[in-house]
Order: sequence, then structure tokens, then C-alpha cells
Amino acid sequence: MSLIALVTLVVRDYDEAIAFYRDALGFDLAEDTDRGDGSRWVVVRPRGAADGTGLLLARAEDEAQGAAVGAQTGGRVGFFLHTEDFAADHERMRAAGVRFLEEPRHETYGSVAVFEDLYGNRWDLLQPAAA
Repeated sequence: MSLIALVTLVVRDYDEAIAFYRDALGFDLAEDTDRGDGSRWVVVRPRGAADGTGLLLARAEDEAQGAAVGAQTGGRVGFFLHTEDFAADHERMRAAGVRFLEEPRHETYGSVAVFEDLYGNRWDLLQPAAA
């Protein structure tokens, strides 16, 4: 069996990214290791997803990487955060300052609202419809 363990997200600053994903989105900080060369290995995961896909928060190291911060998917929704309690998570995230780009929608596939992370990357908060 194969699985995607990590997805790299290029960020401006490790600590501000950790604070956003931990405090605003409720993620767990799974790892924060100094690599000895000024860089760090920083992994965050949605709370309770110890074995699920995580985000490797990688600080931009040059101008080209810096230009990708916030635009890693060309302005499209590129990340999908599933929830079992859409209303509670939507409200908690709004109260934590997360910027939603639309009001919640209830589609045939579930409840959804698009939000931006601290850099402008677009995410769906999604509670899939019951099967």
C-alpha cells in the first residue's frame, strides 16, 4: 500500500506558519527539527490525524520560492480540509481570524466554504455528505 505522507507548503516564516496552522486551523505540530543549516523540518497535521497526510512547512529559500508563497496552486483551491462538524469548525476558525471567501454552501457532495490560509492559498473546509 502507498500513501501520500507529506505535501510541501512553501511559507515565508516557520513560526508564523506554525502559529496559523496550530492556532487558527487547529492542527497539531507533529515535528519541528532544526536541521543545523538555518532550516527546519516542520510538519503539521490536522488534529487526530497522526498517520494521515501532513504538511511540510518549508521556508522559501530564494526569490523564486518566495514568489510561490500563497500562489502554489495558481489561485485555485488546492487543499481540502475535511471535518465531521462543519458548523462548529467553521465558527471556531472564523473566531480565530480565518478569512472565508464565501458563506457556507450546502451542495450534493456536502457542506463547504472556501477560505484562505495566512498567505492566500485557497482551501475548502468540507464536511462530505453521508454516503
